[in-house]
Amino acid sequence: MTPSAILKAAADAGTKPDLSALLASVPYARHLGISVDRKGTEITTILKFDRKLIGNVMLPALHGGVVGGFLEVTAMVQLVFEIAPLTIPKPVDINIDYLRSGRPVDTFGRAVITKQGRRVVNVHAEAWQDDHGRPVAALRGHFLLRSDS
Repeated sequence: MTPSAILKAAADAGTKPDLSALLASVPYARHLGISVDRKGTEITTILKFDRKLIGNVMLPALHGGVVGGFLEVTAMVQLVFEIAPLTIPKPVDINIDYLRSGRPVDTFGRAVITKQGRRVVNVHAEAWQDDHGRPVAALRGHFLLRSDS
């Protein structure tokens, strides 16, 4: 099932989209091994550690592109959960702050919508490993909800 079909089916049923099925339908999210844990209205994404995610084998540290992609997926999952658009939001502008090296352990992410307009949404997401108060990276981004006026 395609991401758009999953979103449309949820909208037709009047329910929240199945976030696990949505992630399974996105090849990059599947390749990274991203999963989602939903407790009520709180969404946490999980990047299970895998050796293929290492960028610097000398440290070892997670590849920055993997961390950035994980944060982008985290932001999109939050948007889909809260706003329930009929199409996947498209990134317009993303800024990622790499705060410390991502160690070779599971990484977790959460996002918060900071401002929502009719067409564009601002999102802040953070990724952490052992301590939520010590993020490894943070994302600030703008996402396009729809292209019509």
